[in-house]
Formats: sequence, C-alpha cells, structure tokens
Amino acid sequence: MLIRENYLNKLIAGKDINLIKVITGVRRSGKSTLLLQYKDYLKSQKISDSDIIYMNFESAEWYGIRDYEDLYNQIKNQISGKSKKYILLDEVQNVLSWEKGVNALLVDVNSDIYITGSNAYLLSSELTTLLAGRVLTIKIYPFSFKEFLLEYPFKENEDKYDKFDKYLKYGGMPMLVNMNDDEWLMQSYLTDLKDVVLKKDVINRNKIKDPAFLDRLIDYMASVIGSLTTPCAIAEYLRKNGSSITSETISTYLSMLENAYLIYRVPRYELKGKQLLKTQGKYYFIDNGLRNIISGLAGYDSGSSYENLIYIELLRRGYEVFVGEYNDLEIDFIAVKPNERVYYQVTRSILDEKVEEREKRSLLAIKDNYKKVILTMDNTKNKQIDGIEVINIIDFLMK
Repeated sequence: MLIRENYLNKLIAGKDINLIKVITGVRRSGKSTLLLQYKDYLKSQKISDSDIIYMNFESAEWYGIRDYEDLYNQIKNQISGKSKKYILLDEVQNVLSWEKGVNALLVDVNSDIYITGSNAYLLSSELTTLLAGRVLTIKIYPFSFKEFLLEYPFKENEDKYDKFDKYLKYGGMPMLVNMNDDEWLMQSYLTDLKDVVLKKDVINRNKIKDPAFLDRLIDYMASVIGSLTTPCAIAEYLRKNGSSITSETISTYLSMLENAYLIYRVPRYELKGKQLLKTQGKYYFIDNGLRNIISGLAGYDSGSSYENLIYIELLRRGYEVFVGEYNDLEIDFIAVKPNERVYYQVTRSILDEKVEEREKRSLLAIKDNYKKVILTMDNTKNKQIDGIEVINIIDFLMK
C-alpha cells in the first residue's frame, strides 16, 4: 500500500495542536486509507489502542449513530482515564449535525480530533461558526502521475509515454491500480464511481428531484472543459436543446457539483487591472478518468485533457490557480503562492509555428519578471523561447 507521505506528514505536523484536522476530497480518493495510515503512525508512537477511537460511518457497525447526541455519547462512554484521546472519524457527514458533537468533544474531552468527508459542506459556514477557526484543512486528491507510476501494474515493454497515456485516459483514482490493467474493469469502476458521487454527494444530499437534468448538465460540463462559460451561457445552450432551466438553477447545480469535489470553477484574473472578473470562468474535473468516462474515452487525448490534468496538479502542489487575461489575450493558468507566481500555457505541441506564436504571444505580453512556462508533449529538454521556459508535460509531472 502506497504511503502518501505528503498528506501523512501534514497530519503528523498537526498532531496535538488544538485544531480539528479536516481531511476532504472527492469520494474514493484515499481519505480513509490516509486516516488508517495515520492510525498506524499513532500506534508506532506507543499510543495505546484504548486511547485511539476510530469510527468509519460507512460501516454497519455505526448505523445506530444517527445524530450528534448519539455520536457524543458513544465516544464519551468509550473514554476512561485522563490520557489524551485521538478521535478519528471517517465520513462523519453521515451523522446528522455531526459538527455539534465534534465541537462538544473538543470542549469536554482531552482530545485530538481528525475527521474525513467527501463533501465541501464539512467546511460550511455552520462548521466555521461553531469551531471559530479551530480547523486545519488537508485537501486530498487522486494519485499524481508520480504516485500512479509507483503503484500501477504496467507491462514490461511500456515506456514513459505509454504509461502517461494510461494516466491521461483513466486518471489517478487509487483503486485503479488494483485492476490488473484490465480496461473493462477500469471503465466499469469509473462509471460506478461517477454514479455514486452524483447519487450520494449531489442528488441525495441536496434532495434533487430531477436527476435526469443533472446527467445532462454533467455531460455538457465534460464537453466544455477549458472553455470560458457562465451559468447564463449554459442555460442558453440547454434551452436550445429543449430545457426550460434558468441560469439561477444552473448556478445552484454547479455549486452542488463543486461541493462534491467533482468539478472546480477557476475564476478569471485580469492582469492589467489587477482584479478578479465576476463574469465567465473555466471548469475542470477532479480527475481525467472521471471526465473521460462522462464525455467518452475516444476523445481523451485532447488539449482540454492536458489542461485538466495540469490544473489539478497545480492544486495538488498547493497553488491557488486563476485563468489569466491581459488585453484580451488569455493565459491558461496563473499559479500563485505567497511570494511566488508562475504563468502557464498548456498545449499538446508547439512544433507548428503558428501554435508556438499563439502560445507565447500571451506570455510575452505580460511585462513583469515572474516565471513564464509553456507545457507541451514535445521533446523540449532545456529549451527556452524568448525567455519562456518550455517543459515537457511528463517531465513537469515527474518533478
């Protein structure tokens, strides 16, 4: 089993700090495995089993815990002695008003609390109000390409391009590495996972009465990855295809999909005016495999697929990401950290002179000294064009 040290080390760093550690991410991205690995770490530090309280609320063992009072009483009854208790609660959003129980445990018990969940409601305003900033959030993503390489059962004759092609096509959901490179199994799994996320984290949670429309919307969103759009534009397109949906309803549905971590909205940043633009933005999926299973695997090797992959990788590396605009020129991504900014253009190839000119024009228009990069599948070792770094996408992912 792969030890995801980047995430595990964040939990270790937060140990015994009086903050609730919140592990969030799309369903089946590895949150439960990470929590169990942290449990093993606690044991390795000589913390006794009696001081570790682990509960997985997708297990039938805990079906009797319906609400926050049940949760509080169950845990309180397990506690004896004065030593610190490490409370690990997996998929806690299945418990009604769970945040009240967690808040009470934080106040009443000498404890260090860790929770996981597959929905952004874990970080809702109600939780923030109750816990008054006493939360440390750890966002977990599907496997990176480096992690995928370590775990996937590749054939002996596959080179790095063959391996990357599988990652581009099927994505990095951790369970895929256990399917013996069987395409039918992987496609079936991704289809089932998409259905589970939509049903449990979108339809059931939000009591949606028209799941058929949700299917049409998610199909459309998979087809416009990397394109600027708005709820009004989406509603107009769907009206032309027989729907009477309003832009307000579209906006609500998109928020539900974002809260389930299935899609991400990337806002536009106008560089000249140094301001976020409220109109238009781009949407990307949490995982290329999930997107491809929706839009059709035949078109997996496209420019939008590379953009989707790079966007999630930048999030995985801790960047805040925007779509850039400068004098009507578009920059695919502005990746920002404290004291760091990088501009990225993403394209399959720049061997065509017109494509090269198009991709570098936007970057050269920006008159600052921040790093500018074109990411491409071309063989580009140590290449620069007019001060712009050109990096092979596979090499970039391997850094």
